[in-house]
Amino acid sequence: MRFKRLDLNLLVALDHLLELQSVSAAADRMHMSQSAMSNALTRLRTYFDDPLLVQVGRRMMLTPRAEGMREAIRDILVRVEATIETDPVFRPENSDRQFSILLSDYSMQVLLPHLLALTHAQGSRVRFRLLPQTEQPFVMLERGEADLLISPQQFCSPDHPSEELYRDRYVCLAWAEGAHAQGPLTAEGFQAAGHVVMVPPNNAHSVESDMLARLGVTRRDEVTTYAFSALPELVVGTDRIATVHEHIARKALKAFPLVMHDVPFRFDPLSQHMQWHEYRAHDPGIIWLRDALTQAVQRMQTH
Repeated sequence: MRFKRLDLNLLVALDHLLELQSVSAAADRMHMSQSAMSNALTRLRTYFDDPLLVQVGRRMMLTPRAEGMREAIRDILVRVEATIETDPVFRPENSDRQFSILLSDYSMQVLLPHLLALTHAQGSRVRFRLLPQTEQPFVMLERGEADLLISPQQFCSPDHPSEELYRDRYVCLAWAEGAHAQGPLTAEGFQAAGHVVMVPPNNAHSVESDMLARLGVTRRDEVTTYAFSALPELVVGTDRIATVHEHIARKALKAFPLVMHDVPFRFDPLSQHMQWHEYRAHDPGIIWLRDALTQAVQRMQTH
């Protein structure tokens, strides 16, 4: 199929070339030979009268024309995918559709088990692909590489619809036999203690770290990890404490010798949102998934 003499099949190849900036990587992603992808690039260069990708040292770089088209080409393809992949009626008990969800290990631990149990009880046949949280998770949403994002409100994009799922307050966990076993935990005790802290990818700041910084509170970070779910167990046997979401703390108290204290500062609760691409707002499958997540939250809060 052609549009103004352009073979529309080349748009998919162009999208991968612009994203990966590599002929071989784009060929691998599209399961085609490198020579076939090189031929596609040649045709694209001829059509746009622009080299698009140029060799600079050992890397391929985008030309200004290619850089200018990058987001527009992805936007076109997301629109097309949202149009042709959307069934007018969605029946989860008859569907083999796979939903890709971007989320942290916190959400995976406290919320996803309830979603899976709920959809199983309802006879759903859909599949789930759980993707790790990234520094800018909404980018994968915008590129159509994820169907839904579960994230704190501040990490959602202002360009797409979102909805609050629930709120979760922060608490502190300490070893039941350690120096902080007896409460309440004071501000002085918090600042004097060693802490076990989750550090997001690329050393980005976590929500609780940003709140402490705004309050002017210093914290001795003695152990850092990449997973929220690891924090409770890492304080066992030590005098360290960890600031965690209450849903994680409640689960941990059943499994480890820990005590829970209020954070000795005025902390805003976490506002956990779900977000979807604006082009999929009327997708019956996404609407079903959003409703299922809302039900899963209700189940989580009563268990």
